[in-house]
Amino acid sequence: MFVKSNRIGETALPTGVKRKIKGYLDDLMVCELTWQKGMRGELHSHEHRQCGYILKGSFEATVGEKTETLGPGDCFYTGKNQPHSLVCLENDSVMLDIFTPVRKDFLH
Repeated sequence: MFVKSNRIGETALPTGVKRKIKGYLDDLMVCELTWQKGMRGELHSHEHRQCGYILKGSFEATVGEKTETLGPGDCFYTGKNQPHSLVCLENDSVMLDIFTPVRKDFLH
């Protein structure tokens, strides 16, 4: 499978974050997210394991009881049903979200 970014639609989430689903298989999904300063991913959990990889900008990430400031090249991991949250610290911050299995709730 090949994915050309200019052929992918973008979805604006209720928080204002913009999401592009870069591709998926039954057991893997990659999404690109663009955030603005102050936007939040409120504390939540889900059945999917997740890796968030920061491409540009910075975020305050909380996983479980620990909080870290992350920048380009940094990442966080969450286990199944592990609480986590994000706060964007800079305009035009970009990250990849990688999930296993696929987030079927994103496909509706």
